[in-house]
Amino acid sequence: MKYKILGNTGLKVSELCLGTMTFGGKGYWTAIGQVPQEPVDELVKRSVDAGINFIDTANVYSEGLSEEMTGKAIRNLGLKRDDLVIATKVRGKMDEGPNSAGLTRKHIMQQAEESLKRLNVDYIDLYQIHGYDPLTPLEETLWALDDLVKSGKVRYIGCSNLAAWQLMKALSYSTYNKVAKFVSLQAYYTIAGRDLERELVPLLNDQGVGLMVWSPLAGGLLSGKYGRNMQGPEDSRRLNFDFPPVNKEKAFDIIDVMQPIAQQKGISVAQLALAWLLHQPAVTSVIIGAKKTAQLEDNIKAVDVQLTAEELEKLNEVSQLQPEYPGWMLERQGQDRKA
Repeated sequence: MKYKILGNTGLKVSELCLGTMTFGGKGYWTAIGQVPQEPVDELVKRSVDAGINFIDTANVYSEGLSEEMTGKAIRNLGLKRDDLVIATKVRGKMDEGPNSAGLTRKHIMQQAEESLKRLNVDYIDLYQIHGYDPLTPLEETLWALDDLVKSGKVRYIGCSNLAAWQLMKALSYSTYNKVAKFVSLQAYYTIAGRDLERELVPLLNDQGVGLMVWSPLAGGLLSGKYGRNMQGPEDSRRLNFDFPPVNKEKAFDIIDVMQPIAQQKGISVAQLALAWLLHQPAVTSVIIGAKKTAQLEDNIKAVDVQLTAEELEKLNEVSQLQPEYPGWMLERQGQDRKA
């Protein structure tokens, strides 16, 4: 397992991060996973044994149950809290009250305390906003997060699912007002969905923001269980929860190229999809989630996969984005100013 620096910090995180969205299974999240405590303990143990020190959860996952089970697994296994980098999120609706969602000071402060209790920890390493809140002024959100950092209850702050302009606005506000700054973005990115490369990847590189990738297998579509003539097993996530949106015809074109490469290397298509992400310079850590230990074991092996320049070229060619304005104009006009 390799470790990378998270954004403009000195914090080292494993290049694979254990995602916990499958833990528990309650309410809306039942379709994603219903892993009970004993298998959760095994998944956490296997991850830590493989060198993973990064665990990502969220208050909304199974209505708080995922956080509870994550914290209980850490205790059941006798893991040293300070050896782990624990990340969680805030924004989603937690009950029926009018102030039970969003990024207001009230909701952030309340949910930070609730997450600490559910996880049974004294501090959160990375506290992330789970998305944008159009009703709450950005400065209110950032000042609340800054107060959590100053209190010692949160070490770093991050964001998820923001547009480039929203993230840049937040970074600029933090810089000029000397408050805690987002050190990472958690975003959807796969070889079958490279939209992030248009605006966000250049921003992350320019500003030194770390990238945590969610749904690296496109909701299971790149697991090797799907293809033009393969609909996946009956219990597969995509059949019950067709998310995130993917251009499936293009994805199947990509899978057609991936399969012979995977076969030649003696690896799974899933490992190849994860390895492609690990070869992308902007990526800090790839979040892997699992229902079964065998699935986790397969994903972890992706860290050992090396891709040649020729293989990367084949994969990049079949998956590349269609040029969009102003990208194609920036490329054209920048030809005479390359270092």
